[in-house]
Amino acid sequence: MTIHKPTPECCVDFAFQRIGGKYKGRIIYSIHVHGILRYGQLKKAISGITPKMLTQTLRELESDKLISRKVYVEVPPKVEYTLTESGRKLIPFIEYLKEWVEDLVASDPAHELYEQYRFSIAIFGIYFKEKHEICRSISLYF
Repeated sequence: MTIHKPTPECCVDFAFQRIGGKYKGRIIYSIHVHGILRYGQLKKAISGITPKMLTQTLRELESDKLISRKVYVEVPPKVEYTLTESGRKLIPFIEYLKEWVEDLVASDPAHELYEQYRFSIAIFGIYFKEKHEICRSISLYF
């Protein structure tokens, strides 16, 4: 299935056509953290996503060669998603965005994520930057 995208006007436009949107970064990062994820695991990991939107977003990421989809011929059907080499190259940029938000949250008590940040620190007893699980627990806001 070919997904039509408007002609990008520059490299940045091209990149954001592939990774922009509400869920793509979160899906890519979830697969990175776990290595391999099945559809149901992704649905649980990405809060607020509908089955239709998850399927559409996975198809777009696969079409853009950022994730790969492996189908096992068995009953019930089993499908696994992993990052491609191209998808793995995005991780340092997502990590940078994550750190940027963590710094904003840590320095601004009025920030909407500040209480979650403080709660995570109290429970885990660690600095926010040290564990990926904390970012996952606040649904990867960025």
